[in-house]
Amino acid sequence: MTSPSRLPVLAGLPLAVGSGLAIPVQGRINGALGARLGDGIAAAAVSFSTGLLVMILVSLLLPRGRAGLASILPAVRSRAFPRIYLLAGAIGALFVFAQSFTVGILGVALFTVATVTGQTVSGLLVDRLGIGPAGKKSVTGIRIIGCLLTIAAVAWAVSPRFSSGGSGEGPAGLLLPLLLPVAAGFLMSFQQAMNGTATVHYGTPIAATLVNFVAGCIVLWAALAIKLAVAGPGNPLPAEWWYYLGGPMGCVFIGLGALLVRSLGVLVTGLGMIAGQLLGSLALDLALPAPGSVVAPATVLGTLLTLGAIVLATLPWPRGALRRQRPVR
Repeated sequence: MTSPSRLPVLAGLPLAVGSGLAIPVQGRINGALGARLGDGIAAAAVSFSTGLLVMILVSLLLPRGRAGLASILPAVRSRAFPRIYLLAGAIGALFVFAQSFTVGILGVALFTVATVTGQTVSGLLVDRLGIGPAGKKSVTGIRIIGCLLTIAAVAWAVSPRFSSGGSGEGPAGLLLPLLLPVAAGFLMSFQQAMNGTATVHYGTPIAATLVNFVAGCIVLWAALAIKLAVAGPGNPLPAEWWYYLGGPMGCVFIGLGALLVRSLGVLVTGLGMIAGQLLGSLALDLALPAPGSVVAPATVLGTLLTLGAIVLATLPWPRGALRRQRPVR
């Protein structure tokens, strides 16, 4: 087994931001596919299935992929990591469920703030517990400030959309729908930690990403089978090729996330992806605006503030960025 090498923060953080750029593109594609099919669960199942096909091909064609494929069963049999880590892909399926069932109620803006809040809080917790391959990291004052600033910046960036989405229900009616995206976001940090640990034992993020898509497909196809038995099929699959790019984009940010948590830790990896998600959303709204999209000064300034908050969260307290933060023992 050859563990992936650690990357310096200056190299890893831009990769985390870059991987986050794929998230809004994937969301736009999957949303269009769901509208075309008239079925959000079917769209998610198609997206995961195309991602699984890509990972199977990568695993079979690349020498690194074949080596990782051969290491999966030995790592599982030897209990190199808890076997529940094999179910990390089910968390991705839960996130897709949350999108399918709550975005129409909450609106995109409130959904984004809910998931970012859950992911940011759990990133601190996962790093403190040392669940990921980077080991334990102290919950310093600068990291807490960076997390709070990130949540506030994301809320500011998406605030122009608050009035353009959602069902118009009062706070009491939104409480229960809010819990699902908060829970999905909270579990995403655990997913990244589980994938990162598995990557260390597989020797490559290719194998960890493949296992993720297998688990996610099992959950989504089971849910789709129940839905078909109850409500019947939706519209036929479209012929346009671009509807099927959501899954391959998922391969990018799941694989990079599994690789980067060993170097950056779960919190900073997640914050970097959040920054990439906001930058990608901003670029999409400027280049290919969707109906109802809003690009206001708050969108731009909130995105820039998010980048600043993430840089702040990477600095150790109190001596600055030039010294490495010591892990908690």
